[in-house]
Amino acid sequence: MPHPTAVHRRMRPRSTDEPNRAATPLELLFDLTFVAAVAQLAQRLAHATLTGESAAAVGPFLMVFFAIWWAWMNFTWFASAYDCDDVAYRLAAFLQMAGVLVLAAGVGSAFDRGDYVTVTTGYLVMRIGLLSLWLRAAVQHHPGRRTALRYAGAIAALEVCWLSRLLLGEHLTTASFLVLVVLELLVPVWAEQPAPTTWHPHHIAERYSLFAIILLGEGVLAATTAVVAVVEDSAGPRLLVVSIAALVVVASLWWRYFTLSAGPDLASRRGWSFVWGYGHYAVFAALAALAAGLEVVVATAAHPTQDLGDRGTLAAVVVPAGAFLIALQAIQVPSSRVTGAWSATGLVLVALVAVTALAPALGPALGLCGVATVLVAAVAAHDVQERARARTEKEQG
Repeated sequence: MPHPTAVHRRMRPRSTDEPNRAATPLELLFDLTFVAAVAQLAQRLAHATLTGESAAAVGPFLMVFFAIWWAWMNFTWFASAYDCDDVAYRLAAFLQMAGVLVLAAGVGSAFDRGDYVTVTTGYLVMRIGLLSLWLRAAVQHHPGRRTALRYAGAIAALEVCWLSRLLLGEHLTTASFLVLVVLELLVPVWAEQPAPTTWHPHHIAERYSLFAIILLGEGVLAATTAVVAVVEDSAGPRLLVVSIAALVVVASLWWRYFTLSAGPDLASRRGWSFVWGYGHYAVFAALAALAAGLEVVVATAAHPTQDLGDRGTLAAVVVPAGAFLIALQAIQVPSSRVTGAWSATGLVLVALVAVTALAPALGPALGLCGVATVLVAAVAAHDVQERARARTEKEQG
């Protein structure tokens, strides 16, 4: 029988080599609340792309996605080190979930009017929840007190800065955002110096993979939308082709992401964690943008529009897919890099650009099939290369 939840447990650091460490049901629920925020973001980017306003939407998309990703990432790494799963810990996690929902409600005003009040409010709620956890760690874990207090103090100070940013004029929105992002990214680097937190490498790798699945799921939703249109509206075969191709694109990128497990490499090279963890912003943002791009292709295939040409339609998928491949290759832990991997990635990008160039002749449906074919070939080649490397290492070992 499952044990009842403890009312209180002393918050102690988890072991870095704890056996069978896996995501908890609370962490899975925590991730689900981000589905709403990401879905809102992808839909807004898709709408802006369809109306020819994608350039103006890039800024709001990247800024709001940073708030989503950074709040998720901070709790994830804290939980890997200090998850005690008692009532107070769960309530702090629930508070952060509530903040995610508030943030999701503000996505529309951020895109439409450049109004970040609701987004900032949601971010504030999330940070208050995390701040309470770091203060608790400072009180209950004496060896890690300096580290915990550094985190808590920096979070509080930067939150004041985020709120003050709302008072600045629109012309300083981007500049102030970039400054605060740099400061946010420096916090863990500075805070971890007295005593690094005891995050679990395999647990962290699993948590990131689960968030990747959430983002890929948004792409699956776009493919499902196309199927629904075919079944309910008796749409033509073009939309069915788009649906199948979209699913193949998502499956290919899923396969590429999960070809290697980062856990063992992070365990052997913990110092790479900042590059790997921070680099996932580009990986995850690309997947969110890909979901929006697939929505664009589905919508265009169902109802052609003059606001976006065939090249623009296909570029909405090709650009994030290419960004995903580049970012994923860049963050690979050095011990797992494959010789010539960058050259292979370059060939894939050239092929994707070529397909985009042929978009007016192919159309959205066949163009997306071309993108899917290139990605399948790239994933297959990478998989074969990885298997060969594994066999070589086994023979040498």
